[in-house]
Amino acid sequence: MLLAEKTRNYLSLVRFAHTIFAMPFALVGCVLAYSQSSAGFSWRLLVLVVLCMVFARNAAMGFNRLIDSDIDAKNERTRRREIPQGVISRCNALIFVVVNALLFVVTTALINRLVLLLSPVALAVVLFYSYTKRFTALCHFVLGLGLGLAPLGAYLAVCGQFATEPLLLALLVLLWTAGFDIIYALQDEAFDRAQGLYSVPAAMGRVAALRLTAALHLLAAVLVVLIGVGGGHGWAYGLGALLFVGLLLYQHLIVSPTDISRVNLAFGTTNGVASVLFALGYIVDIVLI
Repeated sequence: MLLAEKTRNYLSLVRFAHTIFAMPFALVGCVLAYSQSSAGFSWRLLVLVVLCMVFARNAAMGFNRLIDSDIDAKNERTRRREIPQGVISRCNALIFVVVNALLFVVTTALINRLVLLLSPVALAVVLFYSYTKRFTALCHFVLGLGLGLAPLGAYLAVCGQFATEPLLLALLVLLWTAGFDIIYALQDEAFDRAQGLYSVPAAMGRVAALRLTAALHLLAAVLVVLIGVGGGHGWAYGLGALLFVGLLLYQHLIVSPTDISRVNLAFGTTNGVASVLFALGYIVDIVLI
């Protein structure tokens, strides 16, 4: 019972359910790579890619919760998180971060040399994000860059070389993530200003922040079309893309400058479903059509 409770606490610490944002894109990168290479499918490699995603995200989220614990304790919205409440100690959180970072590097070593050499870069990006809101409102874009590494890293794991389509996928994820993270940050606009923290809502206000988000998601929609046309994808991709763009639009319909009561629905549920549906259409298009 004690082990189960501790496991739940650490899963809650890293918001494991939010893996749904980047994991589908990592799977897309992996499947895309197999379709463009002569390498036969390997369950071992797929498992290693998934483990890399899990370990990197655990390290990034654990680190974020650790260094933000003092800030979280002051915020009514976040003060019940595990570290401020003393459910997980700062020491144990640090051990969790270090162990997951090491497991990430070890796992990349089992994939290929290029991925191993790039692993410190990936860790630097996802860990550095946690500091950015202390000095720049561009923090949302750094988070987007971190998640955007998922499809690119998975592609490199299989092919061992860069290509245009996975780079476009990475850019798509960056724009999409930065947009929905700005929406999420609307909740802390007043708190961030009071604490001297940086975010787009704190710097620009709700109206301008939502306009910027709309522009970012419009660019993401354009990229979805370019990837489909440039990659010669068919109707399954098109259906997934249509649903993805439709859900981007939906979150802008349910959040407004005067009503942010449904931010969590827009941030979590809507984007999680969008990611899965887009990836499903993409993968079906590559594998079955």
